[in-house]
Amino acid sequence: QVQLVESGGGLVQAGGSLRLSCAASGSIFSINYMDMGWYRQAPGKQRDRVARITSGGSTNYADSVKGRFTISRDNAKNTVYLQMNSLKPEDTAVYYCNAWASPHDYWGRGTQVTVSS
Repeated sequence: QVQLVESGGGLVQAGGSLRLSCAASGSIFSINYMDMGWYRQAPGKQRDRVARITSGGSTNYADSVKGRFTISRDNAKNTVYLQMNSLKPEDTAVYYCNAWASPHDYWGRGTQVTVSS
């Protein structure tokens, strides 16, 4: 079992930056072998993947955030980060951390990011 806790959300003006963190606890041995991702869900919309990093360190991003967001992981700290730069009002959402390695699929409770125009 893995528990994920997100932090770092908040209110920021358009053009600003935030860094989200996702701290893992529980079966720490397993987290290093799991793919990690950040998802977001705006009110009334579906939850979409923003960024993903594999256990081997490969990354991919949604087109809407390419060049602005960077996902990284520190296995020694059992933490995954999402650096968000040049934020836009349309980035406003609840951001969720995900850890996945079939058949295991874990989610955090989310952190709110609000970008004002």
